[in-house]
Amino acid sequence: MSARDRIRAVTETLREPRSVNWISEQADAAWSTTNEKLQNLVDQGQLRRVEAGETTCYQPDYTRLLFEEIRTLIEENTREELRNELAAITEEIEEWQATYDVETWEELEQSLADGSLSSDELHERRDVITQWEENLEDRRLIKHALALHSDVEAAHEQRIDVADRAPN
Repeated sequence: MSARDRIRAVTETLREPRSVNWISEQADAAWSTTNEKLQNLVDQGQLRRVEAGETTCYQPDYTRLLFEEIRTLIEENTREELRNELAAITEEIEEWQATYDVETWEELEQSLADGSLSSDELHERRDVITQWEENLEDRRLIKHALALHSDVEAAHEQRIDVADRAPN
């Protein structure tokens, strides 16, 4: 993997703004190469530059990532598939609510302090909490995708119509 590929890989995992120095160190790349690649990623809209005191830091463009995720859901799934996934998520959450006699993942998290739980039960509940949080995020994205599905399909059809009318 080239230095530029390593830099891109590091930036794709950022969860908070990071400096050129930090990214350079994590990517095991020269500072000048890292700085140049970060500038390119900002110019392409992949990263945002933020000022943290006297330091310039970089972070993903979370708005762009959100819309890319929604667009991928729309392009790779029919409305029916998205609806089915919403139903499956709801069923799974309802099963957890019944199994653990809780309404939210936060309530399940509070049950971790129950001194009578075995280590296996604790691990199972922690796994369920993680899955529950992921399901809620997936449900949020799927709802956005369903709300925009018709608009994106119409834009796609319009793009095809324009391409068909273009002179050869």
